Amino acid sequence: MIAAPLAVATRVFDRLERWWFTVATQKHIATALTVVFLGGLVVVEARRRGWLPDALADHVPGKHYYAILVAFTLLLLTEVIELVFALAQSVANAVGKQLEIMSLILIRQSFKELTYFDEPIVWREMTGEVSMRVVYILSDAMGALIIFALLAVYYRLQHHQPITRDADEQASFVASKKLIALLLFFGLVVIGANWTVAALAGTTSHGFFEVFYTLLIFADVLIVLISMRYNTPYPVVFRYFGFAVATVLVRLALTAPRIVDAALGVAATLFAVGLTWFYNRSAPAFGELDSSHPERAERRD
Repeated sequence: MIAAPLAVATRVFDRLERWWFTVATQKHIATALTVVFLGGLVVVEARRRGWLPDALADHVPGKHYYAILVAFTLLLLTEVIELVFALAQSVANAVGKQLEIMSLILIRQSFKELTYFDEPIVWREMTGEVSMRVVYILSDAMGALIIFALLAVYYRLQHHQPITRDADEQASFVASKKLIALLLFFGLVVIGANWTVAALAGTTSHGFFEVFYTLLIFADVLIVLISMRYNTPYPVVFRYFGFAVATVLVRLALTAPRIVDAALGVAATLFAVGLTWFYNRSAPAFGELDSSHPERAERRD
């Protein structure tokens, strides 16, 4: 039997999730991203041609590449929202989604480097710091590609199993995750609103994704602790805390120096793949150990 607060959170969460993943909503999102991208190109071009008032032109970048960044940032925001929904369904899939977002952030950074180049790009004019930007583009792009390839391995290794074989306990655990995910969603809204206000005022000190991933670390740890109410075998606890470590590595990558950030993203993915592989191989051995203890065996069966 699910407690009343969890039941309410589940209903709210399920309605939000159904609305978000409808075909109509996804089409509206795609349309909005396209309009923002094309609108950005038009505004930048108007600024370059001197068609904007000076007061407005001072706040509009002079390179068309910025339109890509704005559209890509909004795309990442939609991915973060999907990550919140994934957290309630499967912790392993949520970690995979985190790594997907990390790869997209690296791709976005590759486009961001283009803002340091002139329009049109002339290779012979690249010197000093500008030429170093090519190295950053390569490191980000290769890091994203490696993460993409490793994620295919990561998802193939997943063997989704309920944390407990008791139907009521499993339902309660899922409801608890939905409550956490719902709180995380509202936290995401608050972070986004604060970041937008600060950005418009020119007083931003921390990036949106950095703050969100910090909050996500605490959510991961909270899920681990709640899971211990239903199942406490060492491999399960280690796996969940290991996933939290992967989140920490991604969080560090978001503020790490260039090249190091891509390396940390790849390291986080390798860690998640290794954790999953070793868990799949070692869990049966620990299961045999638990079977020699009647109380543990009863909890697992």
